[in-house]
Amino acid sequence: MSDTIRLVLVDDHPLFREGVAATLGADPRFEVVGEGASAQEALSLCRVLLPDVLLLDLHLPGGGLSAARQVTASCPVTRIVMLTVSEDEADVLSTLKAGARGFVLKGVSGRELRSIIASVAAGEVYVTPGLAASMLHDMTASRPGPNPLDELTPRERQILEGVAAGRSNKEIARSLDLTEKTVKHYMTNVLQKLQVRNRVEAALLAQRASDRS
Repeated sequence: MSDTIRLVLVDDHPLFREGVAATLGADPRFEVVGEGASAQEALSLCRVLLPDVLLLDLHLPGGGLSAARQVTASCPVTRIVMLTVSEDEADVLSTLKAGARGFVLKGVSGRELRSIIASVAAGEVYVTPGLAASMLHDMTASRPGPNPLDELTPRERQILEGVAAGRSNKEIARSLDLTEKTVKHYMTNVLQKLQVRNRVEAALLAQRASDRS
């Protein structure tokens, strides 16, 4: 990926779409290379342009979930960030299962949105904190037996706290004076110990660790 993050923005509300495009276009890190208003346009634009990030409205003609699944299958290099007014946990889970790497409420500030997009483009996963906390409660409440967090070593807990803070592997490595490869190795161990499938679930459990500290 080049230094500039290339984006496609798909939302069926022109005024909102224009506002987001203007907000991102004012930052030299981003380039909006395409805009659309439907699931079909999202897929077509991504196939032609292969953007780094697709900003996708959840509720748009053709369905945001359907678009996310198709883009994930056709353009795996494109990372998807869902933009929505929905605060339904089921929508969060559905979008993540469809391949999205971010779930952002439309009330977010321009500064926050730019930060989230940059982190997702760098390989991170983002879920709006309030929704993440609610999902975390449901996830941990359904897990009987010992707390898997107790199995982590002090170093693994440090790595996990970095994930909870939204830091990239590179940033975590720098803060702990480790190599990025070492951090990735620790993350593999953390995922196995916590019995989670990906960084999304690890980040949710990391928030629990942060709350307890």
